[in-house]
Amino acid sequence: MNRTIIENGHIATVDPLGTEHGTGFVVIDGGVIAAVGAGKAPAEWRAGAEIIDAKGCLVTPGLVNTHHHLYQWLTRGYAQDSILFDWLTTLYPLWSRIDADLTGAGAAGAMAVLARSGCTTVGDHHYVFPQGSGDIVGALVDAASTVGVRLHATRGSMDLGASQGGLPPDFAVETTDAALRASQEAVEQYHDTSRDAMVKIAIAPCSPFSVTADLLRESAVLARSLGVRLHTHASETVEEDAYCQEHFGKSPTQHLEDLGWLGDDVWMAHGVHLDDTAIARYAATGTGVAHCPSSNARLAAGIAPVVDLLRAGVPVGLGVDGAASNESGQLGIEIRESVLMNRLRTGADSMSVRDGLRIATIGGARVLGRDAEIGSLEVGKLADIAVWRVDTIEHAGIIDPVAALGLGALPPLKRLLVGGNTVVEEQTLITADENVLARAVAAASLALAERL
Repeated sequence: MNRTIIENGHIATVDPLGTEHGTGFVVIDGGVIAAVGAGKAPAEWRAGAEIIDAKGCLVTPGLVNTHHHLYQWLTRGYAQDSILFDWLTTLYPLWSRIDADLTGAGAAGAMAVLARSGCTTVGDHHYVFPQGSGDIVGALVDAASTVGVRLHATRGSMDLGASQGGLPPDFAVETTDAALRASQEAVEQYHDTSRDAMVKIAIAPCSPFSVTADLLRESAVLARSLGVRLHTHASETVEEDAYCQEHFGKSPTQHLEDLGWLGDDVWMAHGVHLDDTAIARYAATGTGVAHCPSSNARLAAGIAPVVDLLRAGVPVGLGVDGAASNESGQLGIEIRESVLMNRLRTGADSMSVRDGLRIATIGGARVLGRDAEIGSLEVGKLADIAVWRVDTIEHAGIIDPVAALGLGALPPLKRLLVGGNTVVEEQTLITADENVLARAVAAASLALAERL
């Protein structure tokens, strides 16, 4: 069946006007949104269509995750009370023993959880590629295909080991040339330029304290020659800022800009410690930020200045971040976290639940360069849609369905669609057996731990 109608729900389109319909419909035809409006769907669309009755539901665009480390689903619960640098040094020896098979098992489990929390597009940052570990990017692509979500994978890298003043151990890094060569190969093999692409690849050296200036500079040149985006961590902690001042004599933002790393084809993870000058440079260049509130709290990194970034016009999306620094792995709950944390920083009226929904949808799409295709419920866009039940005991009677999602407990999904295809139904993944995925995750996590 190529046509589906969702009707009788509260429709939050997240279009430029913030249009909402208290009782409305969305028509999906051939995987694309064909009509959106108030009331019942017009009769001309109904013949032969599947009708999803969304009474008691909130209908939103599918959520967009702009930063994750899927392989870390296998290493949750470690270094529970550590700041970033201590957490990293604890886990690097374990991560450096990862391979394609283990990565695939962890990624499938992590993406299943993301889907069950309303996520239709997954941005992943993988930067650990031990020698002889197989086709890790391919394993991520296969896992995304199994679950049925869109994947924005990155071919990350590290070439600055501890002996050269970096944070990762020497055995966890690659040579600069090897990293660049493998990055190009990943793009050539897996990047899809089509409008409805299920897989896109970006180039993503890990961070200023784990890669050389040469790798950052040459990665930017390579990505632009291939027409793909750039991603890295930036301004996450005060320790990172101190590292950049000590080693480069400048802030992380200035260091990255000097190496060609500000632009509308770049997005940075975190952006917690950005001053007014840095925010102005991000805004002027169109550089995006992946806001990861739960991970930033877990590692005590701080609260990103999201309100200031948005007011300046910086593209901001939402991210889960590494599952080893956010053991939940659910993107939906990050809406609430972002709203609450930024109110702590800038006041109760500074960030609304609709602001939170916007950065989780069209904001994330803009960060990934896909706001013309996904992120809002508008005619012509791909049918990536979440249908949330807000009529169960946790949310029944709430005056505002969007507040149920942005301030309440995460609502269960009645349906999650990617390109019009159902991925989750009644809170259950239907593209794969959740129990099989869970057993594979448990076995892979144990196998990785035993490699130490």
